[in-house]
Amino acid sequence: MTLNERADRVADDLERDADRLRVAVSRVGGARVIDCGGAVPGSLGAGLAMARACLADLGEVAYVPCPLAGVGGPAVQVTTDDPVRACLASQYAGWQVAVGKFFAMGSGPMRALAAREELFQHIPGKEEAPVAVGVLETGKHPTEDVVASIVAKLPPVAERLTLLVAPTSSLAGTTQVVARSVETAMHKLHELKFDVTQVVSGYGVAPLPPVAADFVGAVGRTNDAVLYGGKVTLWVRADDEVLAAVGPKVPSSASKDHGAPFAEVFARYGDDFYKIDPMLFSPAEVEFRNLKTGRCHRFGRVEPGLVRKSFGLE
Repeated sequence: MTLNERADRVADDLERDADRLRVAVSRVGGARVIDCGGAVPGSLGAGLAMARACLADLGEVAYVPCPLAGVGGPAVQVTTDDPVRACLASQYAGWQVAVGKFFAMGSGPMRALAAREELFQHIPGKEEAPVAVGVLETGKHPTEDVVASIVAKLPPVAERLTLLVAPTSSLAGTTQVVARSVETAMHKLHELKFDVTQVVSGYGVAPLPPVAADFVGAVGRTNDAVLYGGKVTLWVRADDEVLAAVGPKVPSSASKDHGAPFAEVFARYGDDFYKIDPMLFSPAEVEFRNLKTGRCHRFGRVEPGLVRKSFGLE
């Protein structure tokens, strides 16, 4: 099955269980739109489904007890044995959907169909499929113009489009963002020119924050969950010398913007997301387990105090 067909199967399950998961299914401009937390309450289960769809169902996502001292509550755990395709070709939010006043960060395997991002020149994952599935991080329902804009960027072979939609400030939206711990590590490695095909498996866990009441608060808490509370383990086949050189640059602590809650960093740059140092967006701690030599390399550190401050726990 293609990435999009796998994600479409997750969306079908979500539609079949719409009442229990508190989601709403509609048709907009010929596309199936599943609202997971905008005009409906959504649910924790819908958040897991969104995360699985983002990963093209090439990963397991679960709620587990939070391992951070003094934080408590649940955390979001992700495991994948296909991290390049699951995280970079699918889950990475590399598609900015901007139509008039509508804006959303787009992720999911529809990106592998469009394959317009420079990233696809360096990784496997580009595909053709009869269906397309995307996830939109937004508080607005997509209009017919938005759907038409997305369809125009997809190949004609994709006859059906499904969009899963939720704002960050919702149960499902919070979960699907925090489920990106492994993805942020993989993307950071790619930006550092590391051969990401040497990563064969990934595991990540990050605390699930309380749902914030507004966009800035939600973006702040979900980012802090990964930047200061995320722990990732990657199984690789690489030279230890290469891992020792690249490793210190991977965690969020390598960024000049590390050390303050994300909402404060956001405000410091005039609420302009793209002025923030892109090297900040990675987990707090990353461990490489080298299958080639048996050695482990661990870099970075979690910051429970910053997580508690961000979550309003102190």
